[in-house]
Amino acid sequence: MKFLLDTHALIWAVVAPQQLSAAAVGALTDPAHQVAVSAISFWEISIKAALGKLSLEGTSPEALLEAAEQQGFELLPLEARLAASFSQLPPDPLHRDPFDRMLVWQAMSQGYTLVSRDRKITAAQQGRLKVLW
Repeated sequence: MKFLLDTHALIWAVVAPQQLSAAAVGALTDPAHQVAVSAISFWEISIKAALGKLSLEGTSPEALLEAAEQQGFELLPLEARLAASFSQLPPDPLHRDPFDRMLVWQAMSQGYTLVSRDRKITAAQQGRLKVLW
């Protein structure tokens, strides 16, 4: 199976694995699974850390990237075709976070199950997106 980590799941996988659900840990540790992280998450982390909206508890966006690579997570770029096709994701007045919505679109477009605890994502997608938590 293919899994894409939501931003909080990425951070927890690296700095606070005890925050992950048992199902998420199982997905991340099964060698038969492909686990990916997106450039979108690193962009979100960098912006929020720079604005003081995210505390990285003694680490940095660059260190998170290195740790993700060391854990064997695949790094997914944000490709122009994906960004251009984002308009196909139906608008949702209850969940407008651009980072989350782009991660949702990337997961849906590229056949990933999103590893996320975010209930807004699950509710907004109404079964169109596979979510694991």
